[in-house]
Formats: sequence, structure tokens, C-alpha cells
Amino acid sequence: MSAQSVSPIPQILYSNGQSPKQTSIFANNRGVLFVDFVGLCSRSKRTRRILGASTGQRLHNLSAKNWSSVSAVLDLQLTDSASEESPYSPPKVANLNDIISERGACGVGFIANLENRSSHHIINDALTALGCMEHRGGCSADNDSGDGSGVMTSIPWDLFNNWGNKQGIASFDKLRTGVGMVFLPKDDDLLKEAKSVIVNIFRQEGLEVLGWRPVPVDTSVVGYYARETIPNIQQIFVRVVKEENVDDIERELYICRKLIERAANSEIWGNELYFCSLSNQTIVYKGMLRSEVLGRFYSDLQNDLYISPFAIYHRRYSTNTSPRWPLAQPMRFLGHNGEINTIQGNLNWMQSRETSLKSSVWRGRENEIRPYGNPKASDSANLDSAAELLIRSGRTPEETLMILVPEAYKNHPTLMIKYPEVVDFYDYYKGQMEAWDGPALLLFSDGKTVGACLDRNGLRPARYWRTIDNVVYVASEVGVLPMEESKVIAKGRLGPGMMIAVDLRSGQVYENMDVKKRIASLNPYGKWVTENLRSLKPVNFLSATVTDNESILRRQQAYGYSSEDVQMVIENMAAQGKEPTFCMGDDIPLAILSQKSHMLYDYFKQRFAQVTNPAIDPLREGLVMSLEVNIGKRGNILEVGPENASQVILSSPVLNEGELELLLKDPYLKPKVLPTFFDIRKGVDGSLEKTINKLCEAADDAVRSGSQLLILSDRSDELEPTRPAIPILLAVGAVHQHLIQNGLRMRASIIADTAQCFSTHQFACLIGYGASAICPYLALETCRQWRLSNKTVNLMRNGKMPTVTIEQAQKNFCKAVKSGLLKILSKMGISLLSSYCGAQIFEIYGLGKEIVDLAFCGSVSSIGGLTLDELARETLSFWVKAFSEDTAKRLENFGFIQFRPGGEYHGNNPEMSKLLHKAVRQKSESAYSVYQQHLANRPVNVLRDLIEFKSDRSPIPVGKVESASSIVQRFCTGGMSLGAISRETHEAIAIAMNRLGGKSNSGEGGEDPIRWSPLTDVVDGYSPTLPHLKGLQNGDTATSAIKQVASGRFGVTPTFLVNADQLEIKIAQGAKPGEGGQLPGKKVSAYIARLRNSKPGVPLISPPPHHDIYSIEDLAQLIFDLHQVNPKAKVSVKLVSEAGIGTVASGVAKGNADVIQISGHDGGTGASPISSIKHAGGPWELGLTETHQTLIQNGLRERVLLRVDGGFKSGVDVLLAAAMGADEYGFGSVAMIATGCVMARICHTNNCPVGVASQREELRARFPGVPGDLVNFFLYVAEEVRGILAQLGYEKLDDIIGRTDLLRPRDISLMKTQHLDLSYILSNVGLPKWSSTKIRHQDVHSNGPVLDDVLLSEPEISDAIQNEKVVSKSIKIYNVDRAVCGRIAGVVAKKYGDTGFAGQLNITFMGSAGQSFACFLTPGMNIRLVGEANDYVGKGMAGGELVITPVENTGFSPEDATIVGNTCLYGATGGQVFVRGKAGERFAVRNSLAQAVVEGTGDHCCEYMTGGCVVVLGKVGRNVAAGMTGGLAYILDEDDTLIPKVNKEIVKIQRVVAAVGQMQLKNLIEAHVEKTGSGKGSSILKEWDKYLPLFWQLVPPSEEDTPEACSDFEKTTAEQVTLQSA
Repeated sequence: MSAQSVSPIPQILYSNGQSPKQTSIFANNRGVLFVDFVGLCSRSKRTRRILGASTGQRLHNLSAKNWSSVSAVLDLQLTDSASEESPYSPPKVANLNDIISERGACGVGFIANLENRSSHHIINDALTALGCMEHRGGCSADNDSGDGSGVMTSIPWDLFNNWGNKQGIASFDKLRTGVGMVFLPKDDDLLKEAKSVIVNIFRQEGLEVLGWRPVPVDTSVVGYYARETIPNIQQIFVRVVKEENVDDIERELYICRKLIERAANSEIWGNELYFCSLSNQTIVYKGMLRSEVLGRFYSDLQNDLYISPFAIYHRRYSTNTSPRWPLAQPMRFLGHNGEINTIQGNLNWMQSRETSLKSSVWRGRENEIRPYGNPKASDSANLDSAAELLIRSGRTPEETLMILVPEAYKNHPTLMIKYPEVVDFYDYYKGQMEAWDGPALLLFSDGKTVGACLDRNGLRPARYWRTIDNVVYVASEVGVLPMEESKVIAKGRLGPGMMIAVDLRSGQVYENMDVKKRIASLNPYGKWVTENLRSLKPVNFLSATVTDNESILRRQQAYGYSSEDVQMVIENMAAQGKEPTFCMGDDIPLAILSQKSHMLYDYFKQRFAQVTNPAIDPLREGLVMSLEVNIGKRGNILEVGPENASQVILSSPVLNEGELELLLKDPYLKPKVLPTFFDIRKGVDGSLEKTINKLCEAADDAVRSGSQLLILSDRSDELEPTRPAIPILLAVGAVHQHLIQNGLRMRASIIADTAQCFSTHQFACLIGYGASAICPYLALETCRQWRLSNKTVNLMRNGKMPTVTIEQAQKNFCKAVKSGLLKILSKMGISLLSSYCGAQIFEIYGLGKEIVDLAFCGSVSSIGGLTLDELARETLSFWVKAFSEDTAKRLENFGFIQFRPGGEYHGNNPEMSKLLHKAVRQKSESAYSVYQQHLANRPVNVLRDLIEFKSDRSPIPVGKVESASSIVQRFCTGGMSLGAISRETHEAIAIAMNRLGGKSNSGEGGEDPIRWSPLTDVVDGYSPTLPHLKGLQNGDTATSAIKQVASGRFGVTPTFLVNADQLEIKIAQGAKPGEGGQLPGKKVSAYIARLRNSKPGVPLISPPPHHDIYSIEDLAQLIFDLHQVNPKAKVSVKLVSEAGIGTVASGVAKGNADVIQISGHDGGTGASPISSIKHAGGPWELGLTETHQTLIQNGLRERVLLRVDGGFKSGVDVLLAAAMGADEYGFGSVAMIATGCVMARICHTNNCPVGVASQREELRARFPGVPGDLVNFFLYVAEEVRGILAQLGYEKLDDIIGRTDLLRPRDISLMKTQHLDLSYILSNVGLPKWSSTKIRHQDVHSNGPVLDDVLLSEPEISDAIQNEKVVSKSIKIYNVDRAVCGRIAGVVAKKYGDTGFAGQLNITFMGSAGQSFACFLTPGMNIRLVGEANDYVGKGMAGGELVITPVENTGFSPEDATIVGNTCLYGATGGQVFVRGKAGERFAVRNSLAQAVVEGTGDHCCEYMTGGCVVVLGKVGRNVAAGMTGGLAYILDEDDTLIPKVNKEIVKIQRVVAAVGQMQLKNLIEAHVEKTGSGKGSSILKEWDKYLPLFWQLVPPSEEDTPEACSDFEKTTAEQVTLQSA
């Protein structure tokens, strides 16, 4: 390829769409005028598109040589965000705060020449590809400092020799010279110091320092923020004299670098020194730069002497504040696109390993290369250093990545059968290295091999192609380089867990299994595993209770059980084998604020994935998850040998008594039981701490004397009043931390044998803080007692309850715990329990520093709380209940779940709802003030109850304060779906909000189009249009201003989207963050099913992740799609409060969202598992504060409106939220109460007594509410706000938003502790530059100029849309043209609805389409793409036709090539798609009605489909049809491999026997051949009789009686088929 062939690149610049200030116009030498806009007020960075002014064409010839642009430095007062960091000392444990402030995601790729031929073109191509990835990166508020980009190549010796000759340095000895690329301090004196330290260490190590080369850079192209922190960049050349082979030379350089890093730590300039690379093989050029300026900043990269046989390139999108120069990528080995979710655990385990790692290659110098991790660096940097350690210790890069990022090898159909040795390899390493788990596309190179691998769930896109001149390309997107298609000889993609490697020396390309087989056969892993790895045999459950009922009761009381725990949780799990479902939210006080005693677990909240990485769907993608856990010593991972496999493997962490006995007898483990009781005979104070210290010492001694298993046990034959049990979580955490800090943790596993564990959250806490397994002996005893009780026996006898045996009851309990654990892991996107163990994926609310440092070190506890002595007293309060004289004969009900008189206080209680009903129905101000008084006198319930206002002004008359009608416009209602609540409630709320000028929210599940136009037919409050409502007025509209796009995409059609004022992307829900919405089957009536395009009576559970949001750049893409289809609607993103939400929100703001909504953990829900309602998410006060302040620090606060919701009840809540920074306020449960809800808390049963949350006609008839009630409520709240503003002396809400200086702690004494610290909420980092009103009224953020605008501006197209004519058009397309067709579809849908357009738009595109091609198509749009496409093709399409076919005369056979990306047809509700070629993962996920023909797919094809038809004329991946409840699939199975790949939970597999089904299949294939010219299709049609019997038809139960799937005579054959397949 000549240099000229690189030139036609569309170099793409965008305007910001908001009062652009023109900064530079200059003509380039080809007569094309470039205009570069920098928007001053909208400070986000987006892909830029350069507009050619002179030619009017979109493509300009632009050679890589003559790009230039003038960057304007913005004169903004920018806060100095470079954080001062203290010198690094060996860490105790990874601190969550360090970790969550560094998040990143990106676009990556590599290019490699198989003949190992070096050239400068490869560098040029890499820089070009980076420019086309610009939209995958982010930028700071100055719009010009990129989050980072870089390239890794082999060392350009010619370039360096040329420089050396000029300096009078002899030519470098390539074999022995190391080159270091170093970031050095800017200050001249510090620079000298740093250089002398570096040189001295090299000399001590016996290396010859040949010279320093200042790297030539052009600082004028660097953005403002990046320039503040730009380092001095130099290269150092050293000669390794004493080593011969390459590996030893690299090791010597590695040791030198580690020694230099260690020496630097104690210096003041320590954090300004960083080695990008120091190697004899590779070099990294990187920086905090936008990808398009990387090549101009480093002039070396433009030098023709810079040649390399390969290049890895990387563009970073960091969600974080101040992206730092060293965190740009590639790192020293890896370019990483993704997020490691288990990073905290990985760092802790790496640190624990430090003492045990030994390898002969280090010649006894292991101590000098520690530490192996740095919590202050990013997850990618830490993964890189773990990989570097293994590679430098002699592993190959491929083997290293198989160890660190293993694939989901369990139950893998192809692996198990064809490649058992690979399974043995993974089994061998599973117990030694916990997987670094999370979405990741990793590119790697050590200079000899270059390759890429994908995480176990395939959560990042990776496409590759190979050309005739022997170059291999791998990239996040196709179309990043201009290619002559005829030169491409193969196209493919990496699927989940797959790897591709190029051996530069031999020129071989190893595809997935070749690599793995080669690595797995290096050692006899199978033999080692069979001889040393012991499985624990399952033992039967006990069949009778061990003790009498009275002592069971005493134990339950002593260990803190309540009757709710036993009846609602344990017994429910024993009876049904699943976690109990409940509804409404968690409206009791946080454990620390409560006056009731709580178990220690209640102070912990589970963390969950949002935006930066996805949750996993444990229901439909559970095959990547595993609860297996290995027990015993973990060997030295640097050496391989049979002894490392000597461990015991447990199939799950839940043990019964018999299994624990077996472990106690294992001779190799030498188990040691440590009792966990503390002695209070000398008083409570100090007793707990003393005992914990003794326990840790005992554990220490046991491990040092060879024990590989510690069992912490609170079992005792006789309970003693003066020896209460230590909370087991505290004991486990303390021992775990103690062993880590003493370097002993790898030598033993911890098991908890405890009474204090019965719910899924409690199991998760114990495992997360270090336990490998738990034997919940009292919970199992409780199951047995329940099964033997007379009550249960009678219920079963009378058929009121399914009969279970006593063993079955315990088995059910364990099964429920296991599925609950999978769900908790999946919330954080973690798939393996072994990676979750010790990963501390929790936040703490209410424990003080003393406890956290002792047992939960590294976890965030932002409000402080209990001391050890206070915790001891709380524990004791349970213990004494078992010994007091008047001990009750039954367990107490604390009222934590259900409200009950005398139980725990609930925010939403019957008295409160009565008072509110009275006020709004009688429209009485005095009744409202009684309601206010009730709220003011309540016990402390939420954090804001500890805060009050203080004012710096004197009061003013209320008449001067802004009007109530202006304040109510800031109010919104919660996202309650139609389905969870009745049609009556949903419409009444919407009408009320529209009367006020506030906003109601559709929730997930679509909306009836009848509600979108104003009513004109109202007589006496009734309207024939909405006959079920009363109290209406003419001019009312029942439309929801905010329409929600949730992960299930139910009811999301183009018309739904264009009729919204705001579109909300629901990332998480306060009541159950990390999980999808749930609608019980009973509530899916015919009406609901019609709106959601699903089947009546079939329950709907939305997937936990949005399948098109696996990272921050994916979210930016969905925001782009929604702005594309409806440019007038603001896009909001709903997040749930958790530590680190500020970081996430910055990323969301950079992603161009208009609104960010923060929900508290106390929001409501229609149906959700109890543990999710209770134990996930944080208070909004902390989330809002963190978000507001982080956005201000990043200069992003003005870009987004902040909205907050969760438990709002009054004007006081509104003002407190305003002072903490919120612009708008959401009311959920209270709005339902105002319209009539009586808090019966049975929403999930469909039996709501007042018809608010039921779909049953007879109950809905009882609905008492009218829109006026809610209008009254909000006006009262607004008047209350006015009253308080007047007292404070402020005239409008704008004046107090963000004013935390007006808040102070209330003088109030809590029962449990006086050590709460609210300083975080009261802190202040300054105010936004704009007023809240200005922020709220700014224009919708724009996508900038897009291809659709070019098409819509063509007269014949706009005429065809206006007058329903037929038009044909063709145009070129590039990968930076994203969401193409979306805007056209929006225009059509707005005018004609989803089905009304009678014209035809026939548009043909040529080229590589960007993401979300042909999204939201409507009928009448016939789109053809000749070329290829990226992810999310046909997202949300509702009609029309989409044909995708490769160009003529390709060098590869189309049916073998991947031509479209992942997650196509997500949420499609109609239309037809024909793809000549293969698709990626999750094809047709959540498809509701579209029909598609494709020639092969990846994993999870047809996942959660509820309608439509998919034909696959080729191979599919595993887990086909998971969760498929509707629609049909026809799959061609030529080599009999399909059956094991199908998920058989729901669908039936049969041959295509029904005549109607055969017709449907044949017609679709005929259409496919006619439209795409498919060779595969036409050969099938030619030999129809031969191929028809090779098709399988997948039929879900709801389709079994349709003519396509069933003709009476073939019933019998179908049964035989299913038998064979079973």
C-alpha cells in the first residue's frame, strides 16, 4: 500500500451545536475549506466532522501529512484538578475510593504484517484508524484534552540510529539495547534529580547508559487541561552487558524499572516519573491527547524512518475527573478496552501473593520487584502489571491471558467434546488465580507475538480482517481504514472468550482453539488435576431436627432472627426454592439511624454495575456464571507443578452439616476450628476488640503450623449469658485482613460455620469479605423445624401448599440461596464466585473507622458510625433476649419488612396516608399542615433528618417569593410502568402533571397512542375517550412528558419516541439497582401485552443490563440514537446512588446527556426480591452531593440538569435537595398515595384493594383518585417551599440551589451512636456558573451535523415524506456516520405514526456504516447497505426493510464473513432484515415482531425474543433461544451440532413439519436470495428436499398451537425428536 492510498480519509469534525464560536478557517492545499467549531458553553467533546465548504461533497482527500487545525485555548477559570498524591508506601489493601475514581473505556485495535516486514504505512494506518475512533473517546471540559490515546510498536532502530549518528553516538546494538520512553518532571531541578536517580540505578545494576534523547513534540496541539500536566518526555538508551537471551534482557530491564519506581516513591517528584515502556522489543508513544492529534504531537510518528511490523493503537474514554498522562494506553503489554469489576479483590489477592511468589528465573530477586499492584492506578494498569509479572517470569502472553481472563469453559459444548485438554488447563488454574472479571477486549504484544482476546461474556466489540498482502487487522469497529474490499480475504469477529494471535517471527495466525490447544498441551494438566484436585462429595441433608423447639427458639433469639426472617425469608425459600418477592421500597430507617437492633450485615449495601460496565443477566446468560470454589492452599503461581492442584473443589459455597464434617476429616487440609465468642464478665468495653485480636493470633498460629482451612464457628452446645457470639462477618473480615497483612492469606481458606446467616445478602457479605464457604446450621435447622411443624404438615395434607420432604425443604433453601448469590454477583457484572470472594463489593453505612480498619479495610464508609464497643452492645441486645426471665414463647416481629404497630418506623405508614388523603381530597390547608406536623415529628428516618437550615438573611413576606405555579414545574413523578400500576392511576397522574406543567414518567412498557392528544369531549368530568377516569377537564392530556427506554425495550417504538418531551434511559432503579424491572404474569393483561408486544399471562423480567450499554461509550451511543430520532427531546439518564456515582455521572455528562437523575435506595417497586429492596443502593443525599460536586470540579455541571428522587414527601425534602444541588425533584410513592394508594404492600399479587396497582377489572373499578387530588398535593408542597424560602429570606429556588452553606447538623441524639459524620454532605466546592433556571432552559444538546440531515435536505426526499411518494437515492457512508436513518424515521413517525406512511423511501448506502445503522426504521423505508456494519443494526426498528450485503467481487466467501456487529434488532417491533453474511453476539435479542434472515450468528441468538421470526442459514453460538417466550426460529444444522447449543429451559426443538411453517421458511429464504443474491440461500432452494430436513424449528410454549408450529398429524414425530435431543 502506498502512502497515497491512505489519503482518502474522511477526517471528521463536529460542531457542538450550541452557539459555536468559530475559531479557525483556513484553506488546505486541495482547495477544501475546513471549519472547526469550538462551542464555548456546551463543553463536551464529540466526534468532529469537517465540512467541505468548497466542494459540497462529504468526502475530502486529505493525506495524513497535511492535517492541521488551530486549537483555541479557552479562557475559563479552570480549577486545578491535578490531585496531589503522597509518595507510595506498600498498601494495606486496595481502597475502593481509589478504585472508583479511575474508570475507563475505549476504542482499540492492532495491525500486524504477517511477513514481519516493517513499514511506515502500518504507523500511518494506526493513526488513521485512531482518528476514525474519535467518537469512542471522551474529552475534558475544555473540549480539547483527550482522555488519552497512544500506539505501541516495535522499536524504530533506524530512526534512533539516525538521531544517534547526528549526536556522535555509535549505532545501537539492537540485540542488547533497551529503550525507555519516560515521562519526567517538568521542573528543571526536579528533572535533574530524577534523571540522576534513574542513571544511578542502571549503573548499580551494571547496565551501560548510552544517552538521553528528548522526544520531539509539538505542544501547540495539546488541550488546555492536558497542557497543565504535560510531562517532560525523554527516551533513555541503555545497554545490557551481562545477559545473552532476549528474555533475560527484558527481565533485567524490568528489575531496573521496578527499582527506579521504588526509589522514586520516596521523592517529592515521585508521582511525576513514569515509564511508558522500557524494553528491547517494544515502545509506547502515548499521552493525554485526542487521537487525531497524536501523530502531530509526536513528530517521530510522522518520520518515514519510523517503521514497525505491527502497531497496537488505543483511544481512551475515561469517566474520571482528570485523566492523567500515565493512564493513557496502551500500557506496557496491553491495550484494554473495558472495565475490571473485581479489581478490589484482584488487588488484595495479588498483594497476598507477594510473599509466596518465587521463580528460579528471578535468581532470588523476587523482593525487588514488589509490589505487583497499585490501587491508585487504573484497573487496566493493574491488569497490565499482573500480566507483565507472569510474562517476565517466563509465560507466553497467550498463556498469561488464559490464566488472568479465562473463558466460560464449564458446560461448553465444543470444548468439552473436542478439546478436553483446554478444560484441564482452566481447571488447573482456577484455584490459583481468581479471574480478572469484567467486559474486556485486550490487545497484547511482547514484540514477538501480537494478539487480542475477549472476556468470557463477549461484552466488547472486536472485528478482524486479513488482506491479500498478508496484513491482519483487529479493531473495535469496522470501517476505521479505507480498504479495497477485493483485497480482503477473510473477515471475522472475536466471540466470548476467544483469542487470536499472530506470531510475528513465523508469520502464523493462530485462531482461537489453535492458540489454546498449543498452550494447554505444554504440561500434563489433566493428569495433575485428576491426581490432586479432590471434589467434595455431596452429603444428604439431615432428616430430623437436632435440638428441641425451645432451644431452637433460644438460638434464633440470641443470634438476631425475627419472625419475619423465619416466616417471610427462610420458610418461603424452603417451600418454593426461590427468594421471596415483595413490593414498595425500603422505607425504614438506615440501620445506624434505627432505634431497633440490627444485625451487622444491615450496615452493608451491595454495590452494582451502572454504565461503566454491565450487570449480567443471570436468568438468560447464567451459562457464563459459576459458584464453584476451591478450598486449600494456593501455590506459587510462577511455578507449574502437580502440587499446585492439591485443593478441594466445592460445587457451591453453601455447605450442610455433613459436608462440613467431611472437610473436617480431610487429611491434607489439616482443618482448625476457631470458636468465635467474646467474654463480657469484666464488662463490655474493650471485650470485643481483645477477643478479635486473640482470634487473629490464633488464626495466624494455625496457618503457620500448616493448617490450610480455618473454620470460624459460633456453634456451642450450651449458650452462656456472658459469652455472646462475635458477629460472624466481623470475625471473618478481621481474620481475612489479618492474614493478608501478614502475607499468610494464600496458605489457607476460611469457612464460616454459623447461626448468623440465612439470607442471600448475608451469604454474599461473608464471601465478599473473605469466606470461601458457609455452613448455615441454624437456618437449616429452622427449615427442618418448619417442615415438621403441625401447621406445615396440615397445609400440605390439605393441598394448600405443595408437598416437600424434609430433605427437599433444605435443598430448596440452598437452591434459593445459590440463585440469590448468582443474582448478587450479576448485579456487579461478576460471573465467578471465585472472583467475588474477598472482592469487597459493598459500601458501609454506619460503621466507624475503627471497625472498618479492623475488618473491612478498603471499603467506603462515608458517614462514619459505630465504634467496636457500640457494636458489642448492639450484639449483646440480641443475646440477652435468650436468657431473660420473660423471654417470649415466640420470636419477636421487628417490623423491618411489613409495617406493624410497635414495630420499626416506616416512612410510608397508614397514618401518613390517611392524613394526606384528607388534605388533598378536602382541599384543606389545615389538614395539610397536620400532615406536615406528622412528618416533622417522625423519628429520624433518613440522613436528611439530621440536617436543618440556617440562614444568613432576615425573613421576607411570602408575597415576594416566586409563585407556586413556577415551582411545580420542577416536579416530576417516578417512572412507574403501566402494568405495575393500573391504567387509571397512570393516566390520572399524567393528567395532573400536565395541568401543573410538571412531568410524569411513562415507566417501562410503552404508552397507548390514544393518550397523546388533548381531550375535547369532556362533559361533567367524564370523557368517552378515557371512559374509566373521572374529574377530567377539556384540554387535559394523558401523555407522559418523560418516556422511558428501559432494558427490556417494551413498548419502545419510533412513534413513542417522537412523542416525548424527554426520553429517560433507565440504567438502574432505586429499589433494586443492578436488576431489571419485573412484571408478574398475572398482571400482563391483554391490554398490557398489546402495548408491550408480548404474550398475555407470560411474566416479564427485563434484563439487568441494556444490551446496548456495556460501557460508557455505548451509553453515549444510545444517547446519540435518541437525540437522532427525536432532536427536540432532552435525554435523561437515571442512575442510583452509590459511592463512585460522581465519576459515572461525569462520563454520562461527557456522553452528551441533558439530564441526570439520581435515585435513592428507598424508591418504590411493583415487584422485586426482598433482599434487593433492602440491601442495594445508597441514600440519595450522598449520591446527589457526590454527583453535583464532581460535575462542578470537572466543569460539566452547567451541561446537565440534575434531578433527584427517592422518598420525597414534602417541601422540606425539596429544599434540602435543592441546597445539595438538585434542579428538579421526583415524587414516586407519595404521588400514588395522593391518588388513592393505601400502602397495602401487595402490588406484586395483583390484588390491590383500591385498584391502584392491579390489572383486575373489578378492582380497578374501585380506583378512588381524580387528577385534581394530585394537583392539590403538589400545590401544597410548592406553597410549603415558598413559606420556607420566605423564612430563609430568599426570593427564588435558584438562589439556594447548591448552597450547602445554608445547612447545618441538627442537634439530635441518636440511640446507637454519636459518631456520625455529615461533613461530606455539608461540604462545598463552589457553585455552577449558570443559574439553575438557565441550566434547565438551555437547548437540547445536539448531535451536530449528521448524514440524515444531508438526506432530509434533498428536495425529492422531503417531498416524498410530505406527500407519500416513492423516491430512490444512493449515498456513501463511513463508520463515523452513526445512527443513520434514525432521524428520517423520526420525521416519518412524527407525521404518520408507526404504520401510516404510504410512500416509499428506497435508500442505498455504500461503505462501512457506523453503530446503530438503520435504527428505529418505520414502514415505507427500504434501506440497503452495500458494505458492512457495526453494532446495533436495526435497533428498535418498527417496519420497513433492511438489506445488508457485501460489495461485488469480494476476496472472501460472504457466508463465512461477519458483516454486521453485535446486538442487532435489539427491541425491534416490526420490519424485515436480510443479511448476507454472519452476525455477532445476541442477534435479535428482545425482538418482538421483526423477521430476519442471516447466515450465521454468535452466542445468545434470539435471547428473550417475544415475537417475530428468525432464520439462520448457518452456524450459531451457544445458548440459543435463552428466555425466548414468543416468535419462531428456524436454524440450519448441517453437521448436527445445534442441539447442545440450545437453551432448553423454555423452547421445544422440532423439525419443520407443519406445511405452514415450511412455507414461511421457504418464502423468507426466497426473499433473502432475491434481495441479497445469497449463494448459500440459492443452493438451499435448489436442493430444497435435501435441506428442509436439516432445519430445526425452535418453538416456545406460546407458539405451540400456531399453524406454523403445529399440524395435528406430526404431534408424534415432534415428541420423538425432543426425546432424541434430550
